[in-house]
Amino acid sequence: MEPILNHSPEKHQGQRLWLLAGTGEGPLLATRLLQRGWRVRVSVVSANAAAAYRSLAAGRMGAALEVVVGALAGPAAITAALEQACQQADPFAALIDATHPFALRISRDLATVCAGRGVPLLRLGRALQPAGDATVLADLEGLQGCALAGRSVLLALGARQLAAAVTSSPGAHHHARVLPAPAALQQALAAGLKPARIAPLRPSRDFAVEAALVRRWGISAIVCRQSGGPVEAGWRQVSQRCGCQLLLLARPAEPHAVVPLSEPLLLATLERLVAEG
Repeated sequence: MEPILNHSPEKHQGQRLWLLAGTGEGPLLATRLLQRGWRVRVSVVSANAAAAYRSLAAGRMGAALEVVVGALAGPAAITAALEQACQQADPFAALIDATHPFALRISRDLATVCAGRGVPLLRLGRALQPAGDATVLADLEGLQGCALAGRSVLLALGARQLAAAVTSSPGAHHHARVLPAPAALQQALAAGLKPARIAPLRPSRDFAVEAALVRRWGISAIVCRQSGGPVEAGWRQVSQRCGCQLLLLARPAEPHAVVPLSEPLLLATLERLVAEG
């Protein structure tokens, strides 16, 4: 059983955390931290992601929230931000990595920098669901053994992985759901997908749009990532509802010495770090 926290909003007054997150668990976790009296900097990669924090920034706790937009350019950028915070006499008590499970580069960079500087790093994890009726692939080359030639296949992966998925499934009729961003569309086209087979849209709340797309295109197999959370759950529902084969790209391992924590355990660990500090 995970611990139940007793906290006071005044307990962490003046202490600051750096949360790197997206639009999934990020806004809720930021809310939990603010409620506990932390000041929070949130780093997101795009203005669209920042919009998910707009109502929180405008609320009664907004003065304690800072939202920064832009990808961090490697370990040097992370180090520079930590040094700047120290120079301003406003250091971060800890960093929280709540980025996507497949965002390998930023997670590795955070682990490297924090280990080198002795800064506490906490990783928010997502529960790994049992495979069930899905087929879990160790890598995209595993598509070669899935008999996809001649079938209509929906690729619901990160845009950067589309080219590898197309190459590993020759003869399939490829379709893709990508985020509505210029870079994602460019990568889909560069992977060889036809414009009429690309759907630029964000995940819908109940995945009804995705189910309609699957039916319209006559999809028989869906390829997505074993990312956990509502997106994977949504594709599982669509595959069951529409009678599609579901192929999951296995979640990558976390960086060395990084242990994913559930939200309650992460919050409890923060409390303990402060108490010990």
